[in-house]
Amino acid sequence: MIVRIATKKNCYQDSVKLMQITNHIKAMPGIITAAAFMGTDNNKATMSRAGFDLAQMDQAGPNDILFLVKGEDEASVEAAIVRYQFALDEQDTGSETGAPAPRSVSSAGSMLPGANLALISVPGEYASYEAFKALRAGMNVHLFSDNVPIEQEIRLKKLGQRLGLLVMGPDCGTSIIGGVPLGFANVVASGPVGIVGASGTGIQQLSVLIDRLGSGVSHAIGVGGRDLTDAVGGISTSMALDVLEDDDQTKVIVLISKPPGTQTRKRIIEKVKASSKPVVVIFFGGDKSFVDGQEYAAANLEQGAAMAVALAAGKEPGSDIISFPRDGVGDIVVKETGGKAASRKYLRGLFSGGSLAAEALLELNEYISPVTSNIHPDPALKTADVDKSSGHTVIDMGDDYFTQGRPHPMIDPYYRAERLLAEWADPEVAVILCDVVLGHGCHPNPAGALAEAVKEARSQYGEGVTVVASVCGTEKDPQILSVQEALLKEAGVLVFPTNVFAAQVAGEITRISFERSDAGDKKAY
Repeated sequence: MIVRIATKKNCYQDSVKLMQITNHIKAMPGIITAAAFMGTDNNKATMSRAGFDLAQMDQAGPNDILFLVKGEDEASVEAAIVRYQFALDEQDTGSETGAPAPRSVSSAGSMLPGANLALISVPGEYASYEAFKALRAGMNVHLFSDNVPIEQEIRLKKLGQRLGLLVMGPDCGTSIIGGVPLGFANVVASGPVGIVGASGTGIQQLSVLIDRLGSGVSHAIGVGGRDLTDAVGGISTSMALDVLEDDDQTKVIVLISKPPGTQTRKRIIEKVKASSKPVVVIFFGGDKSFVDGQEYAAANLEQGAAMAVALAAGKEPGSDIISFPRDGVGDIVVKETGGKAASRKYLRGLFSGGSLAAEALLELNEYISPVTSNIHPDPALKTADVDKSSGHTVIDMGDDYFTQGRPHPMIDPYYRAERLLAEWADPEVAVILCDVVLGHGCHPNPAGALAEAVKEARSQYGEGVTVVASVCGTEKDPQILSVQEALLKEAGVLVFPTNVFAAQVAGEITRISFERSDAGDKKAY
């Protein structure tokens, strides 16, 4: 095995571009693994823990790119280094003009006069500095970067509020502004539904379902996961609601978030009640009761999408409205539970989307218990060891723990595929539940990677495990929804049209499997 570390000086690139470059290089013949990242102290320490020699990285600074590659032989590694250098040179050149790409907010602004939005994706320790510059230049900010201190977030949002400029983020994975996708986003129809979301894959799933139900999205405004905490106070959420209130195209608004802080919730609900437009509210795990009938509370993203589409069409949605009928589910459950070994009784959820993991976790609690997770709000139900599941477990593999020093699973699905093999090898596992997320910024064939892992697991360890999945995407996405679903079905995966639908079926199969198992008499479900 050959290990090489290359440095490119004074050549900043955002993390998404670096991960995309890395993804292509890892697929080259003879390459075992590769990583490209900025030479910050945190990044270097992470790769040192992964087994790379820290001494070889010492000369790289935070504005330098480090490229690490392991290969089977010298020729493969050298080819990877050449391809990496070529890819960076491509990024450095404007695709249409041949001019060098801008290296700062001010130089980008001078190349595009009149621009009023900046997408910032630099390491967290530098992100707020760039965001302040963009705000002072009169630009709204989509802050993709994470690891921004909350004190800086508050300062940014208060400045934006004074200037009348939106700060979307930090850690804002998804927005769609006037049909233009920012970060991870799907290709959806334009239409009357506006979205304000503190969750990236939550926005993706909601916008996709709205599109698939025949309607469309005016704007989807991400605000970052901490915006509705009492510390931040919902500054961006409040401003985003105002934007959609004043937008002529928007007829219905949907608000998605984890349960807000107590004081922030009161302020936001008062704002919702004062809106001239119907507002559908989805608070994952929070109180869904509202008082005067003007607001609409949805239990999950599927119900929220159905409510929004109905309201946009001038119809009053019922409290039990869903997007897709559950016909034939009973027969599927009977088939999948019949003949399972008595030892197979547990569910393992492996998710690339944090919001989808959270939604599935809530739904599964209606069928099986206890379910532990690395994102569980109850400390007593936090997964003890995120690298090794036990009992019923749901893992968000996009959590910071898994993405330090390697790409997000929506960009690189292969380490989730490795985890699926490990879960299948456990003789106590009955069901594996997964999401597949399509759209801009995501892997070009995420379902293919999952399907191949399922085939390999079945070849190595035999039958007995039911794999259940949903695909978040549209026919217009680069990966094409129907193509991705077909790959999964061909591999024997049960595919359902929504995340919550998949969780319900997986939960019912697991519940029955557990009752019939050698642990059923312990009543632990």
